[in-house]
Amino acid sequence: MKKIILDTNAYVAFLSGDNAVLDALAQAEIVYVSAIVLGELYAGFKGGRKESDNRAQLDSFLKKTTVHIVNVTQETADFFGEIKSSLKKTGTPIPINDVWIAAHAAETGAVLITYDTHFSKVHGIRLWKRHQGM
Repeated sequence: MKKIILDTNAYVAFLSGDNAVLDALAQAEIVYVSAIVLGELYAGFKGGRKESDNRAQLDSFLKKTTVHIVNVTQETADFFGEIKSSLKKTGTPIPINDVWIAAHAAETGAVLITYDTHFSKVHGIRLWKRHQGM
């Protein structure tokens, strides 16, 4: 089963018609969206002039049968602790929201669709290889 989880920048790229993200979405059987990503998107919507349109578009996307929201659970928190500790030990911190998103990627076992290269510092998650498919 092909499972993906979208980073915030991947969702924004999807909205912009990014063919690589569109291809990843088309190939996926399950698309996860982290509650953390939703928070980042909602914050971004507040800063723009199209908040209602952006929310409606996101709501429509989230209603697709293949799309599932991933909430923070105790298991997510455990993955978060492991990842944050590992990054601290190696001296390679990443933004805190991205640690949560990485925890969701680890928890779901899904391929993380992102344009942020710092996720490569996180061991144990599956990262999107844009030119090689999933």
